[in-house]
Amino acid sequence: MRKSIMNADEVVAIIEELARTWNARELERYLDLLSDDVEWDDPAMSAPARGKTAVRSFSVALLEAFPNFHYEIQRPICVSQDSTRAAVAWQITGTHLHPLSPPGYGPTNRTVCVEGVDIIDFVDSKVSRISTFFDVRVAAGQLLGLSLRPRPDSVLESVMVVVQRVCAAWLRVFGKHITA
Repeated sequence: MRKSIMNADEVVAIIEELARTWNARELERYLDLLSDDVEWDDPAMSAPARGKTAVRSFSVALLEAFPNFHYEIQRPICVSQDSTRAAVAWQITGTHLHPLSPPGYGPTNRTVCVEGVDIIDFVDSKVSRISTFFDVRVAAGQLLGLSLRPRPDSVLESVMVVVQRVCAAWLRVFGKHITA
């Protein structure tokens, strides 16, 4: 087990500064709080962002697509006994006004309000990893105006079953040749 050089109050102060700088669009200061080899894994990304350059790119794309994006910490911030990890419950809000590139999602002009949790790891007083967790169905449903959890016996449920069966059949035939 690695030992932190910080205490819980210092961890909380860094997390609060992350939120403040994000909401103030102070990306240089935000990035200063991260280790050079930081990794951020978020379901909104096609792959984890590795390194400050990748985190900057994702941050810029997100803030351009959602210009009023706001990250609010939901207390308490839970810090591990050794102060190397923290769990931060949050609520984000934002309106999708511009394309999100990559991957290229078009703006919906809809506002999302989503709750989730970040697990944040620290090494040498820097954020080394952010693992973000939230229900993608909620965010997609708010952005698209439809439920990704269809009502039983609905047309949407029937369509989803057909799509799943086609995909399952395709995977049975060709799936062994596909690598993740």
